[in-house]
Formats: sequence, structure tokens, C-alpha cells
Amino acid sequence: MKRAGVLLLAAVPVIATGVYFVMPTDSADAPVAPPAATAQSSREDAKDRAEQEREADDALIADLPPGLADPAKKELAQQLVSSAENSTTRWRTSYGTIEDLGDGCGYTAGIIGFCTGTHDLLMLVERYTKAHPDNGLAAYLPALREVDGTDSHEGLDPGFTAAWQAEAEVPEFRKAQEQERDRVYFEPAVRLAKLDGLGTLGQFVYFDAMVFHGPDTDAEGFYGLREQAMKKAKTPGQGGSEKAYLEAFLDVRRDAMRAKRPGIDTSRVDTAQRRFLRAGNLDLDTPLVWEMYGDTYRLP
Repeated sequence: MKRAGVLLLAAVPVIATGVYFVMPTDSADAPVAPPAATAQSSREDAKDRAEQEREADDALIADLPPGLADPAKKELAQQLVSSAENSTTRWRTSYGTIEDLGDGCGYTAGIIGFCTGTHDLLMLVERYTKAHPDNGLAAYLPALREVDGTDSHEGLDPGFTAAWQAEAEVPEFRKAQEQERDRVYFEPAVRLAKLDGLGTLGQFVYFDAMVFHGPDTDAEGFYGLREQAMKKAKTPGQGGSEKAYLEAFLDVRRDAMRAKRPGIDTSRVDTAQRRFLRAGNLDLDTPLVWEMYGDTYRLP
């Protein structure tokens, strides 16, 4: 994950924008958009409602096509994300990758870009250590807790990168990375996209945004970006056009990326996801051709 924030581990359903966004914008009685603090509270309230209404949501999702959760599509999704995170579609070669990218997130590592500064790497190692106490990363837990939320390497250098690479050879740690990817990013993103009425491409758009921006409820996190997009276009679940909503979401996301890091390469939006969208490939069917950071990728 490429930014810090408070992680959400439960998907938020269609109501996540709060009741003030449900009213027609041209209504004379429509309330003025609330300040940021109120919007944050609304998103937190929506999270609580999501947990309470999970059983009904599960029943709804069970009747829908698998979409990105289909094993072949999920493999495709990881290949696409890996082209952005690790410059390769061979994502299984990336369990042991670890480096500081100079983006303020500390060390970025593994198949989904877990970061020492954004809490998800700490969660991964804590959960893995609970199941496998004698692993080679357990000794770094005190240091990981200290640097969480910062780009500091204090207590991690010089041995942490070598320890990560060594542990990445252990099948159980590879499985732990995949499980954490699914628990924190993939499953919440696909779930919410389905509740918003999005097809396979839209589910991938949510997944990739969740990975990059973090599953957070603040304005710069995934849920904040979704809220902004819903001000511009209705989701299919609200009766809107799927293409129009995804265009709005991608616009909001690109703006957020550029605002946070001026000059950032936004090809994962512009020459990958938006290319698929404008080609009308809402089912994310192969063959796929896209560009990432100047390199061209193809999947037959």
C-alpha cells in the first residue's frame, strides 16, 4: 500500500457516502455538503452499518456472477497489479522484493507492495508471527511498530531486507502474503464493487485503487475517492451508467495521485484501466494490451 492511513477491514456497501448524497442534487431541500469532519464520521457510520447488514449483502452477492473472484480473472488482476507494483506480470517472483522507493512509505515489499510505513506490512508480520512464532521476521516486530506511519528504517537496518528475502523462500510466508492481500485489499474491493453494480473491470479498478491509496476512510483513501466519484456520477447500483461512473472514478483517482505526488506517472490509470474502459471491455476479457511506465505488456 502506498500511503498511510487507518485501515478498514470490512467492505462498505452502497450507502457508504451517507444519506446526504442520496438526495437529488437539484432538490431545494438538499443539504449543503458537510465539512470534512462530518464526512469522515459519515464514512465511519457507514462502515458500522456495513457490518450490521453483512448477511443481507452476502445474499445479494451470492446471486451475482463471480466477476473478478473467478480464479482466472483473479490471476489476471494480480498480473495487472504486479505490472504496476513490480514491473512484471510474473507476480509470483515478487514475494521477496523489498526496497525503499523514496515515496515516504519506508520499505515496500512483497507481492502487493506492503509498506513499513503504512501499517499493512506490520499487520502481515504480526499475523504471520502469531501462526509461526519462530519465523525470521519476528525479531523485527518491535522496530516495525516503532516506524509504523513513518519512512524511518530505525531498528530495521541493516538486517531486515535480508530477513524478508530469506523468509520469502518459506511457503507459509508466501501463503501469508496472499492471504493478507485477499483479506485487506482484494475481497473488500470486489465485494464493494459488486454492491455498487460494477462488472469485472470495475471490480479491478476498485482493487487497484485500494492497493495504491489504501483502504482508508479519509479523503485521500479509497473510500474518500469513491465518495468524490459518486458526487460526479451515479453508480450502476444507483441507476447510473457504468462507463460514466468509472470515468469519474478514474478522474478522481488520477487527480489524487497527482496532488499527492506532482509529476507521478499515472499510466496505471491512463494507459491501462482507462484504455480497457474506452475499448468497452467491461468484462476484462483477454487478450489485453496495456502500457505501464513506458513498457508494453500483453496477455493472450
